[in-house]
Amino acid sequence: MTADPPLLEAVAARAERMRPSERKVAAALLRDPTGALGMSMAGLAAAAGVSEPTVMRFCTGLGFAGFRSFTLGLAQALAVGLPVTHSAIGPDDPVDAVAAKIFDHTLSSLDRARRALNAAAVAAAVDALLRAGRLLFVGLGASGLIAQDALHKAMLFGVPCAAPTDVHQQYMAAAMATADTVVVAVSHTGRTAPVLEVAARARVNGAVVVAITGAPGPLAELADVALVVRTFEDTDIHTPTVSRLAGLVVIDVLATSVAVRRGPEHLERLRAMKDDLASFRGGG
Repeated sequence: MTADPPLLEAVAARAERMRPSERKVAAALLRDPTGALGMSMAGLAAAAGVSEPTVMRFCTGLGFAGFRSFTLGLAQALAVGLPVTHSAIGPDDPVDAVAAKIFDHTLSSLDRARRALNAAAVAAAVDALLRAGRLLFVGLGASGLIAQDALHKAMLFGVPCAAPTDVHQQYMAAAMATADTVVVAVSHTGRTAPVLEVAARARVNGAVVVAITGAPGPLAELADVALVVRTFEDTDIHTPTVSRLAGLVVIDVLATSVAVRRGPEHLERLRAMKDDLASFRGGG
């Protein structure tokens, strides 16, 4: 896993700070990355409406030795998935095109989250969950859905756990936390005020706080363990669906890791429970 940003993401992030002529190269590249891969330096310069030296400055500005090394980097970036953003969806796009763009966007975002996730932080979060005497999951909106899914899985850990949907109940639970409580606080922005207040109140009581958030920020700084789940998000137009999916995957990673670390006896109990549940469903 690595936190290094992919090439196309780096270009998008730096575009506003580039010279106007180099910004044209960035725009041409982001408009059709696959097409740019097959172009010569002269061809990319023509597509962007700039000179070849401008294309070379663009490449070296990104840290490449020249145009050839840039094209190799672009090929590697495209090999792991093209980050198609929701803003690329046009009002005249047919449904099949919308579906394809959303699937591409989601797959690219999950791949980004996987590569950027800090393995040491995940291991620390698993250790905290294994030591917990009580678990509290908090979040609002789409993050609240992640907290509810976490509760569903944590019920199999064999310790008391809760995920109140009401923010006042979340605060009350945090105020009753003890040193053996682990609070998993979920906020994509990392700045949701009620979630920050709940996490801070739990910390006062000595609870361990594990944050699941989309970027470094107040929640990550407050937490004992911060899991930064980076996605390609477009919250200005769409609700943060991709961040929710990535958060759910992280919960699966944590729950599975805890189950495995509890040993063969615990896994056997889980298998027996699932067999019983299958019979229960069939009898309903």
